Amino acid sequence: MTGDEVLLGIALTVVLATGSQIVASKLRVPALVLLLPVGFTAGALTDLVDPNELAGQDFSALVSLAVAVILYDAGLGLDLRHLTGRTRSTVGWLIVLGVLVTAGAICGLSVVLFNMPVTTASMLGVILVVSGPTVVGPLLEYVRPSDKVRRILIWEGTLIDPIGGILGALVFQAIASSNGVHVGKGYQLGQFLISLALGLVGGAVGVALLWLTLRVLRVGEMLGTLAQLAVVIAVSAGCDVVRDDTGLIAAIITGLVVANIRGLDMPARRPFFETLVQLITGILFVSISATVTPASLTPVLLPTLALIAVLVLIVRPIVAFAATGKAGLTGGERGFVGWMAPRGIVAASTASVFAATLVDQGLEGASKILPVTFLVIVGTVVLYALTASPVARRLGAVRSARTRPLLVGGDPWTIDLGKALAAAGLDVLMWAGREVERQRIEEAGIELADGELLATATNPQARLEGVTAVYLLTNDDDFNALASVMVRDSVEGSVYRVGPPHAEYGVVAPYTGSGVLFGGALARHNLADRHRRGARFLVRPASDPVPPGHDTLFVVSGDGRLEPTTASRPAAPSEGDTLVVLGPAADGPS
Repeated sequence: MTGDEVLLGIALTVVLATGSQIVASKLRVPALVLLLPVGFTAGALTDLVDPNELAGQDFSALVSLAVAVILYDAGLGLDLRHLTGRTRSTVGWLIVLGVLVTAGAICGLSVVLFNMPVTTASMLGVILVVSGPTVVGPLLEYVRPSDKVRRILIWEGTLIDPIGGILGALVFQAIASSNGVHVGKGYQLGQFLISLALGLVGGAVGVALLWLTLRVLRVGEMLGTLAQLAVVIAVSAGCDVVRDDTGLIAAIITGLVVANIRGLDMPARRPFFETLVQLITGILFVSISATVTPASLTPVLLPTLALIAVLVLIVRPIVAFAATGKAGLTGGERGFVGWMAPRGIVAASTASVFAATLVDQGLEGASKILPVTFLVIVGTVVLYALTASPVARRLGAVRSARTRPLLVGGDPWTIDLGKALAAAGLDVLMWAGREVERQRIEEAGIELADGELLATATNPQARLEGVTAVYLLTNDDDFNALASVMVRDSVEGSVYRVGPPHAEYGVVAPYTGSGVLFGGALARHNLADRHRRGARFLVRPASDPVPPGHDTLFVVSGDGRLEPTTASRPAAPSEGDTLVVLGPAADGPS
């Protein structure tokens, strides 16, 4: 390709990757639903986006490094405090049974459906055992299942990716070196353990380097983000040079440890890193799908549809029900776990890297690996994207529509407001920083959130699990303003704060104007003063008129959704709703 063609190819790939994700976000579907067909179509219409032409033999190495960055970012979102007890054992069994049963089933079916030799079928089997956070995460955000189910599926998808990548590398090495898969005498197990050990060593080196840069040198947010990117690429590349695909383990171990180790000064927000990961994901999917030709899909289309049907309707449900027997999930939640196993970026990347080499070596059936993988990815993603939400609703695995509010603050009026919301039928959670306030909350009989809850929420990939609305009601207006910005991305719902005494009050508060509760007449100091003088929060049916001197603060709908009043949105109750109002002070207006 000429220099101009390379420039056009790179520009077109980036535009397609970005445009597909923008359109997908507007359509509220996983980006992969558009990225794969867009890349495939572009590859069929023009050679400009062909990665083999743009990057040549370096494409496989670039794919490996890009996937390592994606898995590192996924590792940063894994909180080990949530991988305990039943969740840990369930995820472990899902991975073990998923790898063994899925790989075995695909291998056996591929021999029959695609007329492959066992060696090639084994390669396809280990490629397709992986799932991945880049696919599962967006689907779960759209479906909104219960937190237990979400946690299990995210952990499974993130941890099975590097395991699948290593197994793929081991089978590939065995086939490439001897045109057959070694069994017996613990050979493959020994090779797997060697790869695992090397990945752990690489992860330890990565953690040490990030500790040096982020903790000892304290390089700051911008340089800290660059340091993370450099360390992940260096460690992953170093491990892959020594042994193929061990860089994936090193990357995810680095992210997992960095996210959970105490004292490491991680940047609270990583907009550049998050944007980079999203761009990398889009470019990879467009590039890999562009290498698939229409002619290669035609002979494997119908057999692949049969393979997808078996994987979705038989294999995954069997694995899920066997693994979740002691998970403490309802029958519907177990059923939804059995209906969520889309394939993603690791399957695509390993297929593109391994298949090309095996085709060059003349392995029978190797030319079918990439088109079959492509069709399985497209088929499973489209199927789950279209059916996950209705299936989850049908099985009762969707999170309740009822609002679960988190009230932040421990002043007496805040606690009484929490008691009123609980009396209106809501499951209220409260958090306060000072021990005396926390004791006051517990004495009131309201559930107290974990002491590190808000610190955890500053991680942009963390979630306030089970919380669907946050109300910041402390007596520090600047804290309320800052926290409203920091936790916004961690909550599947709205974040509000009580208003300061006046618009110009505070250092930060005047400059974060959105999400202010109740309007100017009911600012923080007004609420506290009125409560101190005897005003109380009352719960009333919306059908009853609000008495004079009472102010409506919240509307609780019949299905449990909580809507606060604001200056721009006054109360608009419907029949069957409940109001939470603040009565007049006992000594009258001041």
